[in-house]
Amino acid sequence: MPRKINAEGLRLIKQWEGKELVAYQDPVGIWTIGYGHTDNAGPPKVTPGLRITDAEADEILKRDLGQYEAAVAQAVRVELSDNQFAALVSFTYNVGAGNFRKSTLLKKLNAGNYDAVPGELAKWNKAGGKALRGLSNRRAAEAGLWARGEYVASQYIEPKPKPAVAKSTEGKGAIATGTGMAGTAATDVIADLARTGAEQISPLTEALDIAKYVFLALTIAGIAFTIYGVWKRSRSDAGLA
Repeated sequence: MPRKINAEGLRLIKQWEGKELVAYQDPVGIWTIGYGHTDNAGPPKVTPGLRITDAEADEILKRDLGQYEAAVAQAVRVELSDNQFAALVSFTYNVGAGNFRKSTLLKKLNAGNYDAVPGELAKWNKAGGKALRGLSNRRAAEAGLWARGEYVASQYIEPKPKPAVAKSTEGKGAIATGTGMAGTAATDVIADLARTGAEQISPLTEALDIAKYVFLALTIAGIAFTIYGVWKRSRSDAGLA
């Protein structure tokens, strides 16, 4: 039995295609009606002034989706969850089966790189060479649907980066506070060392001061003794002793 898009994928297509019951020209001038139906999808042929009913719009969409569901089912060679399949059908419905078959997205997916799909989807956001916000938003919606899939190649999953504490206001405060506390602690330690050193040096200084005075006194005494000796010899030589 052919694989079909799920209800969530169908809602996504209806939301982003929008429903127009009167023929209009899309951003690149292609005549469109219903949920994005164009001549490329088959009948009915869209011409200026064409009108359809709500029921006809739903029927045309259901008929159109068949070829895109088949295109995805035939081109993808890896397992897909219902949401992943629906995301690719929505994408293919928008860009065309031919573009999907030759896309880098399909090539990477078939190589097992499931995680590359959202990024590749985002590249298809241009019409007539111009990036359109509506297409960018649709690609993001398809990527979101894809991300809720079940099949993910683990070898392509990158580990989530650990949150940097400094990036949060609270974290910054914590870091700043920690730094301040560390600085205060360091200052206290230095002050304690200075006080301890002073306490240890003070008795030594006193001892050195005492030794200095003793040395000075001994020096003076030595000089006095020497002078006395010279004076004594001179008197003896003169016969006065």
